[in-house]
Amino acid sequence: MIRAARASKLCLAGALAMVLASCGGGDSSTAPSPIGGGGGTPTLTPPTSGRQFADPAKEALSVGDVQRVIAQAAGEAQRRGLPSTIAVVDRVGNVLGVFVMAGAPGTMTISRQTISGTAGPGEEVGLQGARVPSAAAAIAKAITGAYLSSGGNAFSTRTASQIVQEHFPPAPNTVGLESGPLFGVQFSQLPCSDLSTRMQDGRIGPQRSPLGLAADAGGFPLYKNGVVVGGIGIAGDGLYGFDANIRNRDQSDEEGIALAGTQGFVAPRAILADRITVDGTSLRYSDVTVSDIGPLQGSFGAVNGPLGTLAPVTGYNNGTIRAGTAYGSEASGVRPSKPSEFALRDAYVLSDGNGNGRYPIRAGTDGASVAQPLTAAEVRIILEEAFAVLSRARGQIRRPLDSRMQATVSMVDTHGVVLGIVRSPDGPLFGTDVSLQKARTAAFFSNPVAAQQLQSSTPDIARYVERVRAFLDDPRALTGEFAFADRSGGNLSRPYFPDGEVGPVAGPLSVEQPGQFNPFMTGLQTDLIVPNLLEHLGFVVSGGAQPDTLRGCTKLADAPGGTKRIANGIQIFPGSVPIYRGGRLVGGIGVSGDGIDQDDMVSFLGLHNGGQRAGGVGNAPVEIRADRIVVNLGGRNVRLRYVSCPFAPFLDDPAQNVCQGL
Repeated sequence: MIRAARASKLCLAGALAMVLASCGGGDSSTAPSPIGGGGGTPTLTPPTSGRQFADPAKEALSVGDVQRVIAQAAGEAQRRGLPSTIAVVDRVGNVLGVFVMAGAPGTMTISRQTISGTAGPGEEVGLQGARVPSAAAAIAKAITGAYLSSGGNAFSTRTASQIVQEHFPPAPNTVGLESGPLFGVQFSQLPCSDLSTRMQDGRIGPQRSPLGLAADAGGFPLYKNGVVVGGIGIAGDGLYGFDANIRNRDQSDEEGIALAGTQGFVAPRAILADRITVDGTSLRYSDVTVSDIGPLQGSFGAVNGPLGTLAPVTGYNNGTIRAGTAYGSEASGVRPSKPSEFALRDAYVLSDGNGNGRYPIRAGTDGASVAQPLTAAEVRIILEEAFAVLSRARGQIRRPLDSRMQATVSMVDTHGVVLGIVRSPDGPLFGTDVSLQKARTAAFFSNPVAAQQLQSSTPDIARYVERVRAFLDDPRALTGEFAFADRSGGNLSRPYFPDGEVGPVAGPLSVEQPGQFNPFMTGLQTDLIVPNLLEHLGFVVSGGAQPDTLRGCTKLADAPGGTKRIANGIQIFPGSVPIYRGGRLVGGIGVSGDGIDQDDMVSFLGLHNGGQRAGGVGNAPVEIRADRIVVNLGGRNVRLRYVSCPFAPFLDDPAQNVCQGL
């Protein structure tokens, strides 16, 4: 896969341009506070009458806060003898400052580690072995900490590593367990995404990430008065990797430096990842503790100049420190909806900064492909019903227990055009881009043109159609005969099939051989966007001399009207279903932000309820759902999955099998 692109990806070793800047003075060192200290408790305004959710308090990092975070991290890096690049972002991804220490490596090498060893030169697939700018790695880590976290959960890049690998939890003795619950989420928030915004365009958040989400230790969220306000990321050891063994404890210098930077801005202890379980497994927040870090350097003036300098990063920051924006304000790009946008009193929407919603509800634009596109009234009803299911559901990854689920819901037509996006007040930011990826992925793989679109691309992409058809023993696979939810396509995207077993067979949308997998190569998902990613990194490294990647991921042909059906990449973990009118595909709905079974339920049950209310639209007919597909594995039959709804999911109803029979 993408071997023709290897020469270009290896040439990204050039260092980023830097300019000198100075600020502040004096020296101040203090002892670090205990992990969990300084973050306070979540300060949510109590819901007003008629509402079910509380609004996050409008907190933001000041310029002084950013300077303190950088100073603390740089002081710890000096103590450890690891000159590093330090990035700080706000909750919606604005890069507030990038500090490069003298002697810090200009590039990081993406891990070649696989389940069967280490890929050698010429054997790598996907992004394995690529060299990327250290600033890009640090920004990606900071964005990961900010985007995966909320008022109910605090996740780090180590948490991300745990939930994106081929086995959960990842360890040598867990081979054979199912893949991580957010398998594939690392390829979201991409620099080519049409949803994620770009600094140089003057558009407000959520901002893109130069490398998607990170699985390399050294990224944490930042909290202020108990409210998530951003993230910090560290790149200093030259390797951009992941933690393949969650059973041991690593002493990561990058993680220690990042932890020092968070002091005074630490998440409330009660919502740290290690207080949250998934399928009975506790998540991991940090392998480094506060006892591992030294006295804190509190003066930015003491590090700015003597230890390093602020640096511009093309497309992300101009070499200065800026204050963060308060999430929920118009300036953040995510705010409460107006009555004219949604009748839902708890709804939040994406905004353009001038009071206008970025994605007002609209009818389907795909009249050239669909006889009767979705109407604006149908879109509104389905989104309202999905939000109603979300509002009643018990959150899986949120604390305290029995909190309401929080997430984002997106709808698209068969051309991938956004018809509406709605989110709950405190849903993690990553779910915004991911819910749209999920909606588009379900609509794409259920579309009669899916195979033709893939076959018309490069030979490496076209090969996936051949693999799917051989694997399913169906020469018409991916021509709209079956409806694929993201759980179905995810089944085919795992390096071991069926997921949860170990054998010689890889899913046909995954790597060719199971042993080739690592989080930087998942298969089709990666191959579709690697050219875009390389274009963007070339833009960053060249200081803008090379053109940036276009807005709209993949090199697949445009749909009628000039849009891309999967304009922010595909997603391969559950939480979406295609939308049908009778037996005809008319769109997709995706949900992301909480547990994957909850995401499945909100998309599936929300669409069902919306269809019952609107009439004429709804879930795919039972006889064409992907769970009717049976794969023969050496005489043993394995059935694909469609959706999996949680048991007893509602806070206000003891109902158990809420999706059964629908």
